[in-house]
Amino acid sequence: MAEATGIGSHSGTDEPAFAEALRVVVGELGPDERGVPYLPEVPGRGAHAMVTGRATAIWAELGADLQPAGWRLTGGGGGIDQRRARSLLAQDLDRLEEQAQGYAGRLKVQVGGPWTLAATVERPRGDRVLADHGARRDLAEALAEGVRGHVADVRRRVPEARLIVQVDEPALPAVLAARVPTASGWGKHRAVDRPEASAALEGVLRAIEESGAEPWVHCCDGDVPADLLVGAGARGLLVDLGVLAPTAYDALAQLVEDGGTVGLGVVPTTGDVPAGGAAAERVLRFAEMLGLDPEEVTDRWVVTPACGLAGRSPAEALTSLRACRQAASDLP
Repeated sequence: MAEATGIGSHSGTDEPAFAEALRVVVGELGPDERGVPYLPEVPGRGAHAMVTGRATAIWAELGADLQPAGWRLTGGGGGIDQRRARSLLAQDLDRLEEQAQGYAGRLKVQVGGPWTLAATVERPRGDRVLADHGARRDLAEALAEGVRGHVADVRRRVPEARLIVQVDEPALPAVLAARVPTASGWGKHRAVDRPEASAALEGVLRAIEESGAEPWVHCCDGDVPADLLVGAGARGLLVDLGVLAPTAYDALAQLVEDGGTVGLGVVPTTGDVPAGGAAAERVLRFAEMLGLDPEEVTDRWVVTPACGLAGRSPAEALTSLRACRQAASDLP
């Protein structure tokens, strides 16, 4: 049977907002097998709670501090902002542990991917990590090692859960297409070739799998390189069906046929929230477009919002997750 989940982000600017988001996620997605609860992200709390800040809290043996232009690697140990990011993540995991006591289903956590981080984090002397072959390799290796520790921490806190780690790579298509601007804003970073991009992702995804979790990748760009991600070891791909380019269709169909998971973003994150039946119909039409028998592959679909819910009010986020869960229930 199909399942429902969210991408990760929710609205709010403080700790009560995170607590409410967690309560909604666990309450709506945790009670039965139709939902995959997840650790919410509330980026409105500040840079320490955003995708990059979360990653600095997870990666191993790589210092970082926060500058006016964003996160920057340091030559030595991490600064106070990296320690704050780690403290915030630990507090969030404490709350998850309290809410998910005794939970034995699938549970998802999210982490920024190596190429999105390389495109956003600065080197010690300026410009993005993306500009330096050695720096981007070191970052990917630090992330892979850090993910191992993160999975072990979550498993200790929720020992019966079957863990999924979602690697967020919204910037990967821009990295591959030389669309990431340099620090000056006057130029673009050179494109990373696909073998190098695949190798960095493979290291992170392999670390997730070797830690006993299931590796998924989320990319809501229409030009998601689905074939590269599957080839690198992703066992699940989460995409925005509203913008998805046909170039991804074959790889998604193959992933489903091979027993992997495809998360389809069919509940929009702006405007009215559609009824679950309308969202389910979009999934069925997509399956037919791929030449798949919906009844044979229903258990490989996950229904999601098109992207994160940071732009939705708490009430709208609740309605969105309910629509996803209803759509999953409506699938054959």
